[in-house]
Amino acid sequence: MATILTAPTDDFVNMWIGTFNQRMVGELHSPDGNIEYICQKLGVPLDNDRIKRASKLRFDFGISTMIPRADAITTVSSLKTMDYKTCLVSNCSSEAPVIWNTTEFAPLFDATVFSCLEKVMKPDLRIYELALTRLDMRAKDCLYVGDGGNKELSGASQAGMHPVLLKIPPGDGDAYQVDMDPWDGPAISSLSEVLELVR
Repeated sequence: MATILTAPTDDFVNMWIGTFNQRMVGELHSPDGNIEYICQKLGVPLDNDRIKRASKLRFDFGISTMIPRADAITTVSSLKTMDYKTCLVSNCSSEAPVIWNTTEFAPLFDATVFSCLEKVMKPDLRIYELALTRLDMRAKDCLYVGDGGNKELSGASQAGMHPVLLKIPPGDGDAYQVDMDPWDGPAISSLSEVLELVR
């Protein structure tokens, strides 16, 4: 994106990382808006064509990374067959909800909570409460599975859910995986193990 915009790469990258929370809570409500904001801060001339090209690069990147894990579809499908409700709770920027609707996952989930749309992100208790409301479930009856980024497991525990760490192999995680939980609670190595936990 920096190359397309003729922006200084290191400065652009630092500001992109620095605006993470603003993207997650929808303050920067589109990739275009995020890019424009950074360009203005860096004194890079605003060029609509370059901004659109950089924004498309970001969107295409999002599509390429929103690929289900090998056992994800079969696991969630099995949970549905077993009459369990499912909800995605995601700290994400504005392109994620759009891409989500094109994935194999979308029809398998009963509810979604996207931080950028709700203006609140994990581990804030309100995001878990939104999930509970949409599922019409009590926290004590919910298993929460996550990779531990953004202290999500601690947040789920405080909300009264039963959190489980999904161990992500080194190099296979999200580039924005920050504020990791120092977790010593229940953990699994693959999503398919969830089926044993709920039995």
